[in-house]
Formats: sequence, C-alpha cells, structure tokens
Amino acid sequence: MPAGGGLLCGASGLGLLLAATATGSWLQRWVPGGSASIGLWRVCGGGHCGPHPGTPALWEATRVLMLLSVLLATAGLAMGLCAAAATAWRVRVRAAGATLLLAGLLALLGLGLYTAGTPRLLGPARTAWRFSWSYILGWVAAALISSAGLFHLCSAHKDPSPESSEEVGA
Repeated sequence: MPAGGGLLCGASGLGLLLAATATGSWLQRWVPGGSASIGLWRVCGGGHCGPHPGTPALWEATRVLMLLSVLLATAGLAMGLCAAAATAWRVRVRAAGATLLLAGLLALLGLGLYTAGTPRLLGPARTAWRFSWSYILGWVAAALISSAGLFHLCSAHKDPSPESSEEVGA
C-alpha cells in the first residue's frame, strides 16, 4: 500500500480530532469542591453540565472549523482507502492528500482562533483557567492529519510504476 503511513496518521488523527471536538475539557480550572470545564459544546461546574449560556462568535467559528475539519478528514481518509484498490490511484491519492491537508489546516485555524481569542473573552479571570486535554488532543490531531496529507501527496509523487499512471489504461 503506497500511502500506509498516511492512512495510519489519518486514522489516528481523525480519532483524536473527533475526541477533541466532542469532549468538554478545552479549558479547566479548579474551584472549591472540584473543577469546572468549558468545551466547545457545554460548560461543567459544581457537578452540573449544560450548554453554553451565551456562545461568543469566536467559539461558534471554532466549532464550525472543527466540524469542517472532521468532515474533510473523514472524506480524505475514505479517498485514501479507496485509492489503494483502484486503477489510476495517483490522482486519487493526490485528492486524498489535498483533502487531508485542508482538514489539518482548518483544524489549525480553529485551534489558533480559540487560542488567540479565549483569553480576551475570559477577561481578568483568565489566569485561573488552563487549556486542558481536549484542546491538546486537537493540536495533536491537527498535526497528524496534516502529516497524513503530506504523506499522501509525497507517495503519489514518488511512485514511478506504470499502474499508478494518471491515465486510465496507460
């Protein structure tokens, strides 16, 4: 399989990206009696969890970018898997690589936006909050998915075999 490393990175990255996007520990702080956390979808504190009372546009944009990244990573991984069994696979591997690379870039953009804007949203209380494990998973996932895209693009470029030709039947 020509893009095995890309598929492994893509599958691992997609799993981590799903976990990061779905879980609620992007920010965390210790409060009397436990901890409080903020995720993309909910807020937890004092043993109670619920949706954000008012979601800033910055976090809405982060949600959209992360969801688009999940969708593109899924599509890119599916294309990469399908390319291995097809003729003229070089074009398919390039498409998978470009899609995965775009998914990684969208995740990086969403995470960067969250990183840059969240301290301003929290105001003076920002010193009590720390970025937590869901947020860190997002950064690792973005690196893995971007790497998967690069691996796919490089494998399509390096293979000189005639069966990988871009022309069907060549």
